[in-house]
Amino acid sequence: MANYEIVSREDFSDVTYLLEIRHPMMARAAKPGQFVIVMLNEQGERIPLTIADFDCDKGTITLVIQAVGKTTRQMQDECQVGTSLYALVGPMGVPSPISHARKVLCVGGGLGVAPIFPQARGFKETGAYVIGVVGFRNKNLVFWDEKFKRCCDELIICTDDGSVGIKGLVTAGIQQAIEKHPDIDEVVAIGPPIMMKGCADATRPYKIKTMVSLNPVMVDGTGMCGGCRVKIGDQVKFACVDGPDFDGHLVDFDDLMTRLGRYTKTERKALEHWEKSCRLQREVGARVESANQV
Repeated sequence: MANYEIVSREDFSDVTYLLEIRHPMMARAAKPGQFVIVMLNEQGERIPLTIADFDCDKGTITLVIQAVGKTTRQMQDECQVGTSLYALVGPMGVPSPISHARKVLCVGGGLGVAPIFPQARGFKETGAYVIGVVGFRNKNLVFWDEKFKRCCDELIICTDDGSVGIKGLVTAGIQQAIEKHPDIDEVVAIGPPIMMKGCADATRPYKIKTMVSLNPVMVDGTGMCGGCRVKIGDQVKFACVDGPDFDGHLVDFDDLMTRLGRYTKTERKALEHWEKSCRLQREVGARVESANQV
């Protein structure tokens, strides 16, 4: 069996963590905007995670994960340096088109800050003027700001509470950037659906091309299951093979958010079952340790 070793880990907050995984072939093949399908163990759930970075020299890919459900919580507990993932498939999806735009606005909100980085770097490498807008709830959750400063000509940090940067959502940063740079050619936005919807609404009056990265429920990652279908204008697309990048002004975000909400109850039950199993294991372990000490 392949060995997808975790060679580095960094915790950005109580729920957000980074895993750097050794996979030389994938590191050479990866492009901005692509994702992988991960399985923690043989019985584990298949989950899609966007590639946040890749290093051909080191032969590694980087994932930034938010522990919000059963599998991502379990990975937070078990994925330590020296351990391995059971399965890692990719890179999948159509790479984000790094256009010949002269001035680009790259917007990331929350966990979307990580996958917007390869795109910002890619645009910078083509000679574009890159403006980064990244949003967090507060300054304690800010990460990778130094990395962004190295590939962005300007960086606007937004926080909900104003503890660092400007106070407000990323749409406030978008508005500030557009007012200063009315010649922006393209906007790329990654984050929660409601955030990307806000970005598309903010750029629509200016008719600025706006691309968003959709990450609906995916199972097989090849388009066969149909779970990741999204409405783009008058067409139905599959995010795993047609995307994940789409024209934000055409995406039916309301339909996307409704579909995502349908699984909330099932996801909550899975998390509760896992937490109960963990408690039982700890209780049994404590009893065994106590008995051994007698």
